[in-house]
Parts: sequence; C-alpha cells; structure tokens
Amino acid sequence: MSTIEQDLVTTIDRIAADHCDRAAREQAEKGQWPAPLWQALADVGLTAATVPEAHGGPGLEFDDAMAALRRSAYHALPVPLAETFAAARLLVAAGLIVPSGALTVAQGGESEPLQLVERDGVLRLTGIARRVPWGGQCAATVVVARLDGREMLAVVDGAAGFVASERNLAGEPRAMLEFDRAAVLAAAPLERASARLAEEGALMRSVQMTGALSRSLEHAIQYANERVAFGRPIAKFQAVQQMLAVMAGHAAAASAAADFAVERSAEETNRLAVSVAKSRVGEAAGRGAEIAHQVHGAMGFTHEHNLHWSTRRLWAWRDEFGGDAFWQMQLGRAAAVVGADALWTFLATMSAPSLEVAA
Repeated sequence: MSTIEQDLVTTIDRIAADHCDRAAREQAEKGQWPAPLWQALADVGLTAATVPEAHGGPGLEFDDAMAALRRSAYHALPVPLAETFAAARLLVAAGLIVPSGALTVAQGGESEPLQLVERDGVLRLTGIARRVPWGGQCAATVVVARLDGREMLAVVDGAAGFVASERNLAGEPRAMLEFDRAAVLAAAPLERASARLAEEGALMRSVQMTGALSRSLEHAIQYANERVAFGRPIAKFQAVQQMLAVMAGHAAAASAAADFAVERSAEETNRLAVSVAKSRVGEAAGRGAEIAHQVHGAMGFTHEHNLHWSTRRLWAWRDEFGGDAFWQMQLGRAAAVVGADALWTFLATMSAPSLEVAA
C-alpha cells in the first residue's frame, strides 16, 4: 500500500469513527441524510476524488480514489460516494463542469430511454428513471438521454422528477424519478453514454464489494476465534477452518479482479476488465456472505450484530448495474467475437474488438 493510500485509509477510518456509528447508519436507513458524515468527507476533498486537478479536483490518481471507495465500503458508510465518483467521471468525459455536492446517475429503460427536447434554445428532459441510487437526496442527477436519436449526458437538479423512494436490501434509497419537461442545467454528447454509465457503475460496485467482503471476512475470523464450543474456539475445528479458507480465497480473487479493472479503467472504463470484475466479485460476494453467516450461526442474522451492515450490501450491490450473469454474457460474447484461433491471446491480454452491447 502506497503512502497516499495509507493516508486515505487512515482518514476514512477517522471519519467513520467520528460520524458513522450504529445510530448514524440506522438513521440513514430511515431516510435521514447523513449531513455530518458527507460534510466530513467533503472537507478533506474525498467527495471530489475522481475529479482531475484541471477540473478543480484534488488530483488523486484513480487507483487512490478507488482505494478510498473500498475503505468507505469497508465501513459501510451510508453515502453516495460511488455514485458521485461515477457521475464526475462521466461529466469530465463529456467536457461538462462537475457540480459541487452529492451526485447520482440515472437512465431510462432500454425500450423507453429518457428524451431531451429542445425548444427556443432550451433543453427539457422527459421520461422515467427507476431505482435511482440516492435519487432525490443528491444535489444533482446526471442522466443519459436521447436528443434526436443521439445519446447525450445531461445534468438536472437533484430534486427534479422525484416521485417516491424505495430501499434496496442494504437500506439504501432507490428512487423513481419521473421527469416532465424538467429543466436541464447542462448537456453534451457522449459516445457510448449508456454503456459507459453501466460500466462506471459496475466498476464502482465491484470495488465497494471488495471492501464489504474484506470486513465480512474479518468479522467471521474474529467470531470464530471468540466463540467457544466443546471447550475450544470454533476456529480450531477443521470444518470451520475450511470455510474460512474458502471465503478468504474468494476475497483474494475478488480483490485481484477489481484491481485489474481499476488499472485498465484509469482514463476510461475497459468493458472487458469491468466484465471480469463485476462477474467475479459478484460471485465472491454471494459465496462470501453465505459463509460469513454460516460461521456466525444465527448470531450473524440479528440486527444487533454488525455483520449485516456488510453482507446486506454485498447482496444488494451484486445485482446493481448488471448482475453476474449479465457481465458473464459480455465475456462470452467477446470470446465468440475473437474466435477459437485468438482465444488464448484474448484470455492472456484481455483485449478484443469493441463490443457495442446494450448495457
């Protein structure tokens, strides 16, 4: 771990200790915006970690920003840090100014995309976006919409279009936004905008899951060493050791896959690398959460135990921005395009012709 990464981890650890206790998490799950936590992150520049220095950001390297995101997920910080990171990267790619405050991302359905209409030189947004992360609670929403058949990236006020909010399994808000000629604050064309939004989201969720998986493993190891049965800690039993070893293997593989995707996506998301990460990390999330709860027995399912703050996020995040099967399908299609003669080179280099697959 580099010095910068260590400093970031230490900073997030401190912020989590000061502003993210059990009460803060429970209040966030009831719909209360964690203003002190978000402000503490903003005060040290972490909320703008993916904004380049030339655009007013702190100038962090992308892998350092992702290390901060991973640690935030380790602590289950109930804030839209991943969404803000993804939105900022999309805005920078489109040449738009990154607004201050929390950001989220949204798009319509595949058959009913959001639409932009220009009248008298003014752009208006129409359509419905469902299950928008932290929708209605952010300063601005970055959307992918169509204007005369061309994909555009647009920015609207964070309160625009808000209808109702549900919760994912982790208790995080997922809103329905219904735009009826909503005012557009800024817009610009962005090639592969819809696909890039899905890739950015999948990459962020992959990194977050590695953080939550690491914390779940720590909980399981600690509990196995503390829980005594038949006169000795259950960690001394071979069956429990085997379970922990399997979980550790999944955590290591997930971390490697996510690191690979981060490395390949520093400037722009690499669809193949993201496909590997989201599918492999998603698999590890499911198996890892299962083992963690098995090690804890019934204790791991109670609200009083801290394990659920991590495992509920693993279960929720693995299905967002495309589940395992979706991204595995992208890899299969890439291999089919490459063909048998170039399959080994494809596997060794993870380079293949660009695939224009709907995200």
